Amino acid sequence: MSLDGAVERREGSPAGNGNGNGPVMAPPTRPTYGDRRLRLNPNTEHKPERYDDVQSEFDPAIFSSLERHLPPSMLEVPRDAKVQFMKEILARYLPEGERNRPLHKELYDLHPSAFFVPSFLKAVNDNTEESFRKILSEPSPGIYTFAMLQPSFCELLLDEVENFEKWVNAVKFKIMRPNTMNKYGAVLDDFGLETMLNKLMEEFISPIARVFFPEVGGSTLDSHHGFVVEYGKDKDVELGFHVDDSEVTLNVCLGKDFSGGELFFRGVRCDKHVNTETQPEEILDYSHVPGQAVLHRGRHRHGARPTTSGHRINMLLWCRSSVFREMKKYQKDFSSWCGECQREKKERQRQSLAATKMAFLKGCGGSNI
Repeated sequence: MSLDGAVERREGSPAGNGNGNGPVMAPPTRPTYGDRRLRLNPNTEHKPERYDDVQSEFDPAIFSSLERHLPPSMLEVPRDAKVQFMKEILARYLPEGERNRPLHKELYDLHPSAFFVPSFLKAVNDNTEESFRKILSEPSPGIYTFAMLQPSFCELLLDEVENFEKWVNAVKFKIMRPNTMNKYGAVLDDFGLETMLNKLMEEFISPIARVFFPEVGGSTLDSHHGFVVEYGKDKDVELGFHVDDSEVTLNVCLGKDFSGGELFFRGVRCDKHVNTETQPEEILDYSHVPGQAVLHRGRHRHGARPTTSGHRINMLLWCRSSVFREMKKYQKDFSSWCGECQREKKERQRQSLAATKMAFLKGCGGSNI
């Protein structure tokens, strides 16, 4: 949901002269900030404060999320002033009776033992390549699958998404859809899960990405886009061939009962080669299993086949690296990760070797070689 409307504040009246014997100092008042607009896009470089101890009908995570949208003049004021400012915004934006209250508050703080299966948690705690490889399968180069989420967590998150969507429909709000291709689903950050998802990326996905995706910024992930997508009757049915706006993508099936909906992968490509042909060794079809995750490069071309029955919901976390994106602007060769760049490089090497051999043969007269 967007919180970019103007916030009106009244300025205090100027002090008068009182009894005529000179200026009378006005009593101290809380700061006022005049008319301000929230940032349409969050300030991703700002680290918000924690609000766990704030007494409010709103979940503390909502304040942390909203803080990144505050105008620059508000970022350095005392926390109490921020809280009051944000409470007024929320009161204006969501009148009484129209507020979406979290259904499962335990979702908004990441509790590892409740969220993750023990094998995944142990691998991350050990934090070694060997520990990761014990739980990972690699059905095709650069695509890793593993058991990740507890069934109970999947059920809670599905309930929370459904609760959010019911509220959206009831109050007739328009929400931002996950991306340009999916019409059904929701951005998880929009209802207070930003802090939880950021912790998921930093503490549980980044350690794996550092080992398996260092060439695409896996060791410098610093932002995310988290969302759920829905497939089935009266929802999206399939997803076309595409690449993600991420360096590393986590895709976890939450459920429910469904058939079809397989992911198909067709090789990693840079911008220049995104539409080049697929090689036989790059073809992989993957069937979703609730609670099981798929981790791959965002530039790994893929799509989803039609969900033929039932209802499928997946949680996705697009993990991004601002350092990698900046450095990529100055590169022309991506043979460390682009399949087509690798083939072109090998072909150049083959041609160079052939030319060297030909020159050698000519130099020797070709008589005894």
